[in-house]
Amino acid sequence: MNEERFIEIETKLAHQEKTIKDLNDVICEQQNEIDSLDLICKKLTKLIKEHAQMVSGIDAPANEKPPHY
Repeated sequence: MNEERFIEIETKLAHQEKTIKDLNDVICEQQNEIDSLDLICKKLTKLIKEHAQMVSGIDAPANEKPPHY
């Protein structure tokens, strides 16, 4: 194997390693964002359930037949 071919392979490998690192960084950022959004959704769900329990009859109209029946 000649020296030029060796350098070409090493260069490609370096570019691939950088690409993998960049992609990994993006994936980590996305996972952090997903975790944050998941936490927000859980808090909102809990808040809505608590609010629904405090408000009397919040789901009563949904279970009643409309007056024209």
